[in-house]
Amino acid sequence: MNFHSLKSVVWSALPAFLPLFLSCSIGAAEIPDRPEKLKFPPLTYEPPRPQEHRLELKSGPVAYLVPSRELPLVQVVIHVRAGDYLDPEGKEGVGGMAGYLVSRGGTVSQSAEDLDERLAFLAANFSSSLSEARYTVSLNLLSKDLDEGFKILREALNQPRFQTNKLDLLKQQTIQGMKQRNDDSSDIEDRELTRLAYGEGFWLNRIPTQASVESVTQEDLHSFHKKWVHPRNMVAAVSGDFDREAMSRRLEELFAAWPYPGESAPPVPSTADFAKPGVYMVEKDVNQGRVAVLLPGIRRDNPDNFAVAVMNMVLGGGGFTSRIMNRVRSDEGLAYSAFSTFRGGTYYATPFHAGFQSKSATVAYASSIVMEEMKRIATEQVSQEEWETARRVFIDNLPQRFSTRAQVADAFADEEVTGRFATDPDYWRNYRSRIESVTREDVQRVAAKYLDLKRAVVLVVGQKAEILKGHPNHAVTLGSLVAGPLVDLPLRDPMTLKPMSVSPQPK
Repeated sequence: MNFHSLKSVVWSALPAFLPLFLSCSIGAAEIPDRPEKLKFPPLTYEPPRPQEHRLELKSGPVAYLVPSRELPLVQVVIHVRAGDYLDPEGKEGVGGMAGYLVSRGGTVSQSAEDLDERLAFLAANFSSSLSEARYTVSLNLLSKDLDEGFKILREALNQPRFQTNKLDLLKQQTIQGMKQRNDDSSDIEDRELTRLAYGEGFWLNRIPTQASVESVTQEDLHSFHKKWVHPRNMVAAVSGDFDREAMSRRLEELFAAWPYPGESAPPVPSTADFAKPGVYMVEKDVNQGRVAVLLPGIRRDNPDNFAVAVMNMVLGGGGFTSRIMNRVRSDEGLAYSAFSTFRGGTYYATPFHAGFQSKSATVAYASSIVMEEMKRIATEQVSQEEWETARRVFIDNLPQRFSTRAQVADAFADEEVTGRFATDPDYWRNYRSRIESVTREDVQRVAAKYLDLKRAVVLVVGQKAEILKGHPNHAVTLGSLVAGPLVDLPLRDPMTLKPMSVSPQPK
């Protein structure tokens, strides 16, 4: 009998044996007739404790060590308390450029080209970046190459070369990218949304321009790096194939005898200025209007943060289980996607944001539906099913935050960098009970407290004239939805970010 004949016999016999197999394994009577009748035991997962992995190094940093012998790999991530908010005035972008080139611009002993070649030979992944409040350098390599890997890492951290040709290339690429800033309405929306949410003078709105990028020199990169990249500002997350004691010694050597003094990073500025209520419109010749509904936000240490998270999951954060998505997309067919986000900010209050895209004629009507749902959740108690589903999303997803050793190390390092470990070391241990303690009354209470439409700011990017015409079947207008006036926001020059008096003609 050949293979195909044997396979045919096996498949033809399978239906006869399948019921017997199922009855023997779990019992035919236990198989429900509907998927929704499936029952699962309660989740008993407990997240790991950061204290079990935390190590205070004599050389200054705190490290989180999570060993695993499953694969002969080690991942080292160095987090540095530094970010875009530290860019000197007129040098906006210098921090991001320094952060990018730490791993790509060579070191004191190796050119960028030689280092790339050596890393490729070692099959190592070496990367770096700078975000709004953090400098991150990451190295992933075979455990047998740790000696060489740590030598490269130390040189990159305290003796980067910032090679001139790499800096020139990065500046060219950055400036070229600026030319596309007004091409996509989503980029325009993000830029203006940040200004409305935090104010023109907030540090997030100090965005690199052509002039600031062109002014950055190799000396500027070294100056920024030496000022802030110092062990006292660092937290290490190490996971993989290593012995804890041996790795502790390696880390002490990595950070010992730093060649320059550095400075302690100041707190991230948090004072923001939320815009006055109104409809703010940016003219852009696109076939769909992009809409953002904004309200003042909260920080993550706010006592209402967990109730706000559950409320938002019901309102617009839960995809097809959320009200905004179901009303705007499923019921009315006005947008492909509609959502809301409302999470406590780490360093400053982040706003409530509901958003969607819709045809110009239906922008006002879709906006009215979003606001309807915001009012409803503030005045009517959510259903038992909505409440339970929203809470289960957070609880059931908790184990995924710690599904790998690298995620464990990085999650705890994040707590250390942002300061939550110092104030709430058992945050993740208490996470589930805090979510479970949120009641339906809490959901309605925080909705009524924070979803105050009298303070609403609506940002619209699209064809103003067509959007203001509205839809013949729906009499609602944008002006009737909010308390403030309609304000025109000029498009900004992509290279200077200065407002343009006349918007460029569509291509």
